[in-house]
Amino acid sequence: MQIQVLRAKLHQARVTQANLDYHGSLSLDEDLMDRAGIRRYEKVLIGNMTNGQRLETYAIPAPRGSLEVGANGGAARLCAVGDKLVIMTFGLVGEDEVFHPRVLMMGEGNSVVEELNYDPAP
Repeated sequence: MQIQVLRAKLHQARVTQANLDYHGSLSLDEDLMDRAGIRRYEKVLIGNMTNGQRLETYAIPAPRGSLEVGANGGAARLCAVGDKLVIMTFGLVGEDEVFHPRVLMMGEGNSVVEELNYDPAP
């Protein structure tokens, strides 16, 4: 059997732009994507800590070093500039497989203030 587990998370990332007139997606600084292990066009689940909304879309790269977190298309209706988000990706692993998610705790200006390494369940 396979189970779905958290693979990567950006915790308390701040929305830096909301662009309704865009095809859709979540734009993320490509450096943040690399550090968290989020791939281009990968499905992401977004929990908006500011207003309680949840949505699914996909990640696209924003310029490296920009610290951009952009809500595009329909996501711009659910996320405003300044909102705090939890951005998550998931993956399938074998039931007995040991897996460690990459969790980045975000601070002011979307800088990474801490990288958490969770121990797998026994």
